[in-house]
This record gives sequence, C-alpha cells and structure tokens, in this order.
Amino acid sequence: MIYDRFQQEAIDYINQGCSVIVSAPTGAGKTAIAEHILNECIQKNRGVIYTAPIKALSNQKFRDFQGQFADNIGILTGDVSINPDAAVMIMTTEIFRNKVLDEPQSLKKYSWVIFDEIHYIDNPERGTVWEESLIFLPAQMNILALSATIPNIKQLADWIESIHHKPIKTVIEEERPVPLHFFFQSQNEVIDNLNNIRRGGHGRPNRLHSLINYIRQKEGLPCIYFVFGRKRAEDLAFELYSYDFLSAKESAQITSLYESLLERFDLKHEQSARVLYPLIKKGIAYHHAGMLPTLKEVVERLFTSRLLKVIFTTETFALGINMPSRTVIFDALRKFYGRYVRNLKTRDFYQMAGRAGRRGIDKEGFVYCRINLQRINYEDLKRIIYGKPEEVKSQLNTAYATVLNLYEKYKDGLFRIYPLSLHYFQSHKHEQREALKLLEAKLKILKDSGYIYKDGLTQKGQFAKSVYGYELILAELYEHNILEQLDEFGLGVMAAAIVFEPRKNQRLAGLSKNIRKLKTACEELYAGIKHKEQRYRIYPFSKPPYFHLSSAMEAWLRGTNFSKTLQFTDTDEGEVVRYFRMAMQILREINEAKVASLILKEKIKETIRVINRDIIDAEKQLREG
Repeated sequence: MIYDRFQQEAIDYINQGCSVIVSAPTGAGKTAIAEHILNECIQKNRGVIYTAPIKALSNQKFRDFQGQFADNIGILTGDVSINPDAAVMIMTTEIFRNKVLDEPQSLKKYSWVIFDEIHYIDNPERGTVWEESLIFLPAQMNILALSATIPNIKQLADWIESIHHKPIKTVIEEERPVPLHFFFQSQNEVIDNLNNIRRGGHGRPNRLHSLINYIRQKEGLPCIYFVFGRKRAEDLAFELYSYDFLSAKESAQITSLYESLLERFDLKHEQSARVLYPLIKKGIAYHHAGMLPTLKEVVERLFTSRLLKVIFTTETFALGINMPSRTVIFDALRKFYGRYVRNLKTRDFYQMAGRAGRRGIDKEGFVYCRINLQRINYEDLKRIIYGKPEEVKSQLNTAYATVLNLYEKYKDGLFRIYPLSLHYFQSHKHEQREALKLLEAKLKILKDSGYIYKDGLTQKGQFAKSVYGYELILAELYEHNILEQLDEFGLGVMAAAIVFEPRKNQRLAGLSKNIRKLKTACEELYAGIKHKEQRYRIYPFSKPPYFHLSSAMEAWLRGTNFSKTLQFTDTDEGEVVRYFRMAMQILREINEAKVASLILKEKIKETIRVINRDIIDAEKQLREG
C-alpha cells in the first residue's frame, strides 16, 4: 500500500516501537495508521484496544474492522459484548477507563491502545475519562492517539511523556487530501468570498430552495446538511418534498434497498420508518439522536449506497462516522454548548466541514454556510472559518468512583496523582489549588458519609466504586436497603430515573403508588447529598433522579410493544432506546459490585433480561447488521 507522507511517518515511528499522536484534518486518512497497528498485532499475536468516544462510532468500527479482520475483532461498549477475548477489542473510552482503574490485570495481554478522536479530552462532560485513561495507562501499553487538527498537540505529547517517561512522537498534517472550497448564502445570494457579503440592511431571507437549486446546477450532490436541532432537521427535509433527486431507476433501487433494510431490522411496522418513506423515494432523508438506532443505521446504509442525495443531520454524523459527501451545508454557525447557545468553535466547524470531498472521487469538497448577519457578526464569522483551531484544554473532574478506587490503592497518597494530570500540566497555580481543593472536598465527603473508614473502603464504598457517575445516590439506596427491597419492576424504573435527563419543560406523567414511594425515597436521599455537596463546595452537583420514563419502563417490563410503550412518555423514541440501554448498563455495574447480595444480583439479571428485547437489544442490531 502507498501511504501519504504523514501516514508513512507515523507508521515508521510505530515500527520503531514509539507511541504516536497524529493531528490531521477530518478525512485525511488517519484510520490507515490504526489499521497498520491492528495488522501487526494480529500477525504477532499481541492484543490491541481501540477506543472511540461514542457507541455509534464503536459499532461502526466493529463492522468495518470485522470485514477486514473477521474473528480477530471483539467489542465491549456497555450495551454490547461480542467476542470479548478477541485480539483486537473495540470499546468506548469509559469502558477502558473503568478497566484501567478497576481491573488493570485484565489488560496484561494488550500492547497497544488506540485513542480515536483524542481531542475529546476537551469535552466538558466526558473529557476527564480520556485524561484518567492516559494517567493510569498500564506500563506495557503503547499509544496511538488520533486527533482532528489541534494547535497544542506538542503540549499533549509532552504531558504524556512526562508521566510515562517514554518517548511519544507527534505527526502533524495540515493539508487535506481533498481541498475545501467555501461558499456563503447571504440575503438569498450565493457568493464565494466572505468579503463580498453585503452588510447592513434587512435583505432578502435565505431560501433553502435557492441554495439547493444552485448546488444541484453545480453538480454538488450528494450533500450533508448540518442542523443544530432535531425538529429542524425533519422540517427542512420535508421542505424539500417537492424535489425529486433520483431517476426512476434510482428511485426503484433505493425503495427496494429501504424495504429490505426495514425487513432486516424489524422496522416494517414502525411509524417513524413509514414517515421517512416518501422522502427516501426522492433521495432525501434526516438523521438525528431522537430516531431509533436501527432506523439511523438504515439511513446511514442508504447514504453509503450513494442513492441518498441530501441528508439533514445533527452533528453526531460528523464524529468519526465515515460518511463523506461532495458538499456540506451549515444551517447556522451557532450551537448549544452545555448551557448556552454560542458561536461554533473552529475545531467543530472543521470536524463537520471535513465531511465534504470524497477521497478518490472528488477533486474538491464544497462547504456552504447560510449566513444571517442579524444573528452572527462578521468578525465572528471570519474567526470560525479562517481562525486557528482552539487548543485542547483539560476538563478533569474526577468521579467519586475514581476517588474511591484511588483511595483503595494509594490511601491519602492519591493527592500525589493530581500533579500527573493534564490539568496540572496546563494550569496556573491558583487553578491547581482549586482542583486540589475539589479533590480534598470529594475525599472528605466520602469519609464523612461512611464510604471510607480508617484505611479502607466500607461496604458502601466498595459498592460505590463500581457505579461511575451515579455513585452517591445509588450507594445511599444500597445502604438504606432500598435496592434490596425493589422487585424487577422497581429496579428497572429506578435505573431509568438515575440516568434520565429531561428536556426543558418536559412533563412528568402520572405515577403508580409504588413508584411515587420510590420517587419520594430517592428525592429525600438526593436532597441530603446535594446539601452536603453544597456544604463542601463540590460542583457540579451529583445528578438528581428524574422519573419521567417510569410509566414507559413499567409498560416495557410488562411486555408491551415499543410503539404502545411510547404512548407513556413524550420523550423521542431514539432517546427512550438510549435511556433504556443506559439503565441496563447501570444495572450491570451494580451487578458487578462485589458487595451486592446474590438475591439482588438475581433480580438484576432478570430485569436486564426483560428490558433487553426487540429494539432495545443493541447486540442483536450489531449481529444482524
């Protein structure tokens, strides 16, 4: 195989036994470097772990690599466990972090770990998982870290070198194999130079039809249209209903493919699949997190068949999922970050824009930005598109489970761990002091609340160290003997409440008497936790339980079919699937706690068995896919 310059450079370092961080634009071909390691490790009978930030990407990599490496590939994501003793294990970074802390001995046979999308270390909710994985990495493991373009890659490498005392090489590629050409729709005109945008005045509104006609004339299809809202993705797709992008032959092909995929994934009778049908026939679709995972997969397969010409999608489609097109359109250049709507980061913009231009098919990729100068100012626009990508910054926020695992190993010596973090490496003295104060506060609350006694963990502490992210509320339920008293229904409802996050103004449906009792008990325990966290100045607070999915979960546990179950909630169907799967993951973690009783473990196994059927069964989706 003939490699590009940066691919060859990285492979040469790998062959010399060095760890490597690669920074290159989306679509540049970073996966080829990972595939080299996989090939080498399989031939030499060495283990390798491939971590990805989201389950959808883990699943896609499993499918891709299985096609190449057959039975040498396994996957472990919390939803799915297939071939867990394979030479190459694909897992979410969370699963890897948990293994590194809880059962490092299980990683002895692995000589490499590949961190895909390592710039995720910058993610406010989950970045800490990458950081902890790197800090506690077993000594025998080499690293290949793959990243979108980041300016402080050298700093990241220096930090990893400083804690593991072995060389880590950096490989940087600035050029895209398929260059991007930018266009802007402003006041319903399409222009290819930002300087020519007319400022001031209330010009004509941008029309979707004008833009699509322009792109069609320029032979710019297929096209991925990025939208920052699920409903908007669907509305825009139906706005194009009057268009037909396919010939009669193509329409027949896509219809036949769609029907066979619906059959395969048991979606024939799903209302949401029927709603999409008239769009699919015309070469149009939408794709977002509110959809059933199986239906999203059907849309992805239609897109790779090249019969879909326009797809309206939210940004998860940009994250590593290998779906390039000739053109990318941005509906807007502002999105919701955590708690506020803000201008897009340059790095996020290019992660999405990088889907334009198919290597080996297109000479260039086209990126269209729909601009409304009433909503975004000209200078911000320039910074997003032509600015330097943002540096990756630590988001360290150590979970209680991590603190408990570290205390078990190091006792109060765990404070010596913080100086190994990227946060310490990047921060000023006052930020370092604040981070240490937070760590001290977390240890203090755990000691004062009976998780730690003298030099070891109590039973409650042993329980809490297994349940990442929801430690305090679950450990209190365990200590107050509430978990033990719950039946299979109660366990399912409780797990769904622990993981569920309601949307703004989402309604809470009527609850049965037993569930109201459980809700009251949970809320009382949570109030005590929050009060303590306030007192110790621990922020952000632990997540409260929300019982919005209780009636739906009860219905599902009774054996109700999925479409009827949806009548018990106003949550999107894809979200219901996701939360039911997350509920099972939490139950599995409780089940793995050594101190959980055999009776509780038996009930949990039964609850999981009943939840994990039909559309909720992620493993079935992956095996059948």
